[in-house]
Amino acid sequence: MPQNPMPQKVSQNKAHGTRGRVAVALAANRLGVPSVIFFAMSAAAPLTAVTMVITSGYSVTGLIGIPVAFVVAGGLLALFSVGYVTMAPYVVNAGAFSAYVSRGLTRPLGVSAALVALIAYTVIQIGVYGAIGDAGAALFRDWGVDLPWWLIALVGCALVAFLGLQHVDFNSKILAVLLVAEILVIVVYSIGNLTHPAGGVVTVDALNPETLFSPGVGAVLAVAITAFVGFESSVVFSEEARRPGKTVRVATFTSLGVLVGLYTLASWAMSVATGPAHIGKASQTESTNLIYSLAASSLGTSFAMIGRALYVTGALATLIAFHNLAARYTFALGRERVLPAVLGRTSLRTGAPKNSSLIQSALALAVIVVYALFDLDPVINLFYWWCTSGSLGVMLLITATSFAVIGFFVKRPTAESAWRRVIAPVLAAIGMCVAMVLVLANFDKLLGVDPDSPLAWGIPTTYLVIALVGFAWGLWLRGAWPEVYTTIGMGSKSAIARDRVVDTTTRPGS
Repeated sequence: MPQNPMPQKVSQNKAHGTRGRVAVALAANRLGVPSVIFFAMSAAAPLTAVTMVITSGYSVTGLIGIPVAFVVAGGLLALFSVGYVTMAPYVVNAGAFSAYVSRGLTRPLGVSAALVALIAYTVIQIGVYGAIGDAGAALFRDWGVDLPWWLIALVGCALVAFLGLQHVDFNSKILAVLLVAEILVIVVYSIGNLTHPAGGVVTVDALNPETLFSPGVGAVLAVAITAFVGFESSVVFSEEARRPGKTVRVATFTSLGVLVGLYTLASWAMSVATGPAHIGKASQTESTNLIYSLAASSLGTSFAMIGRALYVTGALATLIAFHNLAARYTFALGRERVLPAVLGRTSLRTGAPKNSSLIQSALALAVIVVYALFDLDPVINLFYWWCTSGSLGVMLLITATSFAVIGFFVKRPTAESAWRRVIAPVLAAIGMCVAMVLVLANFDKLLGVDPDSPLAWGIPTTYLVIALVGFAWGLWLRGAWPEVYTTIGMGSKSAIARDRVVDTTTRPGS
């Protein structure tokens, strides 16, 4: 394993000598473009999206325009990414969304974004344990072994906890293997579907843009855009990337482009295999088993079994990616003293955000235990509800960041083109506002609950409360702790993270 060529910033507690030495910076120059792509695409969970999001979209809406919706959603996110990656070299910070909002809008709003991001990514990470537990248990049952879902989830939790303390590039190598396997499964399954069309004819009806001009288009677009959540995580790894500006830019657009291609291909191929007129009913009947039953018909049961196994490993990749994301957001807030300073420390050996990673593992462990004790459904109550809730939070952050990019370049004239500074960000902000309205209007459908369910309005309201708490906390810091307030959004350039001695005897957050 190559050694980190950049020394970590280390503070020494004078009262404790060398035993008080702690690292307060992530390991620099460890990730190239491919590594960041592996993290971003693994977070988006392509095989999970194909298995669950696509079938849910077809079954809930009854429309065949899902492939076109993915293209539209991808185009909107590409517009957002123009300003997003343009700002990346100016704001190199593991707390990406919060740093962008802090620097582009205001620091109190940045704290709001930080808390929303921390909750959203943590919720998604924990929710995926429901998917890996249920899918793993089903796989073992096929092999004649009956294991409870929570046991598999606990094994996954232990593995993710271990990896979260290792070198970030070691994690990326594991993700590379798991992600490539996911992509191969999607491509092979899609080829199988296209070569075994219903009625013997390959139709392109699902690729007709006119399919979107139907009642229910809002729900279709809402489903499509949530499938991309995770691609934006490339910026979170900017501090650990080589040449952050170029790495983040290439990784973001590459990840988004590949995801659009995969989702469009897979959803179209599924409609071809069932017949466009029957894809909705097939999705309702087969649910998440549809892709595997189609594979068994066209390629054989062995290929279907391989796909089920790789779905489990794909969920593991998603866990690793989101664990790293949530841990780095927690670390960034601890480093700037928005949260207790103990969270802003990294491992002297690996540069991993040690304490923040352990906190994430502890939270996941607690939730798995509670769900096991109360015998709650790991798919509906944990995976669907938690991941959909987290995706809403990420979409709120993307929307806020669209405005932050505009504000940042208005305040700081640069040589960047008008397209990157103004035009694309403004179009993205308008588009994301429309997307947010669609998602909120169809949130009950995304959750799979009745329109009058408390969850349909309670989850968005919770994010509003979290944002208000963050804003109030930011205002309090401005008056009571100005030396902390002025470093919000500064990341590794924070004066506190760079110069101040870390002393565990001081008050929390100091």
